Amino acid sequence: MTETVVSSATREVVIGFDRPFVVIGERINPTGRRKLAAEMAAGDFSTVERDAVAQVAAGAHMLDVNAGIPLADEPAILAKTVELVQSLVDVPLSIDSSVVAALEAGLAVYRGKALVNSVTGEEERLEAVLPLVRKYGAAVVAISNDETGISEDPDVRFEVAKKIVERAEDHGIPRADVVVDPLVMPIGALGAAGRAAFRLLRRLREELRVNTTCGASNISFGLPNRHVLNAHFLSMAIASGMTSAIMNPLHEEEMGAVMAADVLMGTDPSCRRWLGRFRDPAAAPATGARGSRERRRRRG
Repeated sequence: MTETVVSSATREVVIGFDRPFVVIGERINPTGRRKLAAEMAAGDFSTVERDAVAQVAAGAHMLDVNAGIPLADEPAILAKTVELVQSLVDVPLSIDSSVVAALEAGLAVYRGKALVNSVTGEEERLEAVLPLVRKYGAAVVAISNDETGISEDPDVRFEVAKKIVERAEDHGIPRADVVVDPLVMPIGALGAAGRAAFRLLRRLREELRVNTTCGASNISFGLPNRHVLNAHFLSMAIASGMTSAIMNPLHEEEMGAVMAADVLMGTDPSCRRWLGRFRDPAAAPATGARGSRERRRRRG
């Protein structure tokens, strides 16, 4: 069984086939959030602080941290954000950047074993990122596209993922430390995107034996009622073998789908987490008292 172990200074999280699904909180990311980008560029991290604490309180097992702000000093901002978030919460982090210098700045201050997000199959990217992952003893997200772009054919994406896994092993990075992102496409633009994702997830699990992740909300981009669609996608993807996702833990529909999938996949023994989250501790006594009164009334 493949297990990807990541950690903070005090907490370990294991992504694995027979483990509970790992929720990676997505909200510490200024992409598409102009107000947050302006705040972070100006050195105001108050929203970052609130988002970090709220996501963990909502059930995130890890947090993705991104500081991709145009014309800003991304390495310095990312390093500061990583240090700040680690001072507030004890969950492991995914250090997320397309800038290699920013990845190294974040890794240099990180306490624990981080998840690096990400490396692609492009030669230049492989040779820049994989040595960093090895140097800092991190795990890495492998995104299944290369110089040719993102293929609509899941078999082509599988081959790109296989190439990245093999190149990582050449750099001394074990297969267990590579988490593949199969690249979920918007179902509104590509009608076969769901089937392609599920097929690829099954192959990645059964043939390549790697853990997987994705940006879960990509599936519903451009469509209404996105949270319901995301929730159903998550449960179906988990059944197909996906073991983690970068998602918003503040949405109850999606978190409920993840927890239900854990129950149905047998990774929530005796439904303990489900009961702990959804059973009203005051319901049993109250119901019992009402039931006794109702029975007395019926007998009278």
